[in-house]
Amino acid sequence: MLDAATTALLRAMLDEVCESLSPYDTGARTYVASKILEAAIRGETTPDRLKQIGREALSQRPTMWR
Repeated sequence: MLDAATTALLRAMLDEVCESLSPYDTGARTYVASKILEAAIRGETTPDRLKQIGREALSQRPTMWR
């Protein structure tokens, strides 16, 4: 289980990475959130690294057009 500070960091990184997405693009946000969470569970907890992982996930997210 993650502590409150880590959870707040993950939420902030998710919001920052997904700021350009439509609020209705829940699929993309969910995908990015899962990748950021997986990284945090593996021990990646620096803001820069989590942001990088989130941006990579955003650029590689599955879409119905790929």
